[in-house]
Amino acid sequence: MAKLILNGSTSGSITLESPAVSGTTTITLPATSGTTVLADSSTGGAYIPTGTTAQRPTSPVNGMTRYNTTTGQLEAYNTVGGWVNAGTAGNIYTVSYLVVAGGGGGGNYYGGGGGAGGYLTSTTSLTSGTTYSVTVGAGGAFAPSTGTGSSGSNSVFGSIATAIGGGGGGGSSVSFQNGAAGGSGGGAGGGNVGGTGGAGTSGQGNAGGATASGASGGGGGAGAAGGNAGTNAGGNGGNGTASSITGSSVTYAGGGGGKGNSTQGTGGTGGGGSASGTPSGTANTGGGGCGDNGNGGSGVVILSVPTANYTGTTTGSPTVTTSGSNTIMQFNSSGSYTA
Repeated sequence: MAKLILNGSTSGSITLESPAVSGTTTITLPATSGTTVLADSSTGGAYIPTGTTAQRPTSPVNGMTRYNTTTGQLEAYNTVGGWVNAGTAGNIYTVSYLVVAGGGGGGNYYGGGGGAGGYLTSTTSLTSGTTYSVTVGAGGAFAPSTGTGSSGSNSVFGSIATAIGGGGGGGSSVSFQNGAAGGSGGGAGGGNVGGTGGAGTSGQGNAGGATASGASGGGGGAGAAGGNAGTNAGGNGGNGTASSITGSSVTYAGGGGGKGNSTQGTGGTGGGGSASGTPSGTANTGGGGCGDNGNGGSGVVILSVPTANYTGTTTGSPTVTTSGSNTIMQFNSSGSYTA
């Protein structure tokens, strides 16, 4: 989307920075009210309705902006709300976000459950015209070469929030019994000796469960710590955390259940895999995989933007819905949003 920078009053000048214009162009506005300057990077055309020669699209499209000298406001066009007030150029507005990293994979048989991906939610300020990148972390997988689960990948929202991938669960080999650290720690794997769960990241998750001696696997950490495993038993994965950022309550980032010789731990609420029936964490919840070769679930990034400020300029094809006065963008894969 083009960026309009005000340089004085409404009868002064505007600097138009746009892919539609070679370099930077300064436009002097007439003193008459009602003048608008339009720019549209998606069609490669700029429109200055003051008698000057310029390319323009035949009708407004997503990504178009206009500055109205009557109201002194920068307005944005989108197919949801038409022309909506985006404030003045360089406008700053508040959004809510949820960033969940990929969950860790579980260990091999008698292995620990994978830790849930790191969970971060808060509000932040975005600046109009600025593009914010989104990276959605992949879930970890069982690694046959070590008998452990690999850790999930980080999810990132610009420079604002980085959620750490969930720790992989430990395997049943004595050399690999401890769970890995992560957003939430992976559960320890069994062996002939006990093991410790991986540590979680402060503010994002909790530690994985420990094991006793014998064939047992601790549960993966999540919004709650992973369950410790008794002899030949599987510990339960920690429960995830519920969020209503989309307009309905969904639980994210559950820990994976551990696998024991006599009992199997269940996955934590919120997508953690269990050793029985659903070995892998659910996609786009950041759940950990179970301690029986389960894979971690991929992460997710969700933005809740006031519809009056929503530009519609995105990459990565997020799922776009509305909830009340907000527009919700759910990124199940990496992309970007231009405020």
